[in-house]
Amino acid sequence: MRVFLLKDVEKVGISGEIIKTTEGFARNYLIPKKLAVEVTDKNEASFVNRIKVVENRKEVVATKTSMLAEKFKNLQITLAKKIHNGDQLYGSISPKEIVDELAKEHGIKLSNSQIVLEKAIKTKGVHPVTIKLSKTILPTLKVKIVPEVI
Repeated sequence: MRVFLLKDVEKVGISGEIIKTTEGFARNYLIPKKLAVEVTDKNEASFVNRIKVVENRKEVVATKTSMLAEKFKNLQITLAKKIHNGDQLYGSISPKEIVDELAKEHGIKLSNSQIVLEKAIKTKGVHPVTIKLSKTILPTLKVKIVPEVI
C-alpha cells in the first residue's frame, strides 16, 4: 500500500514523502494516528507539488546535517563522575547525560535516541561515542570521563 506521510515517522520516512508499506501497518497505525493518508489515483496528483517541497527540504536538512557532522570531528565533552577502585565509575554514563552536556557546553541539541553507545561507559578516560544524525551520517564524539572534585 502506498501512503503519503503527513508527519515525520521515525525509521519510516519524513513528512511529505510517498512510501510503500504493508497494509496492516498503514491501516492499523499510520492512518488512525493521522500520520499518513492513502494514495489513490485521484489524490496522487495533489501530492506531487508537496513532494517537490519535500525534496528541497531534504537537501536543506542534508546540508545542515553534514555541517553538524563537521563540528563533531574535533569536539570533546568532559563529564565529572564519582570514581572508585582507581578508574571505575559508580554506575555508567547514560545517553541523556551526554545529550545534556552537549547542550550545556556547545549548544548542540540532540535526542537521547541519537546517541549510540557500543558498550556501557564505566571507566574514566576518553571514550568514542557514535552520534546518529541520519541513516548515513554517523560522526564520532569523544567523551572524556574525569574524577569528580569534591
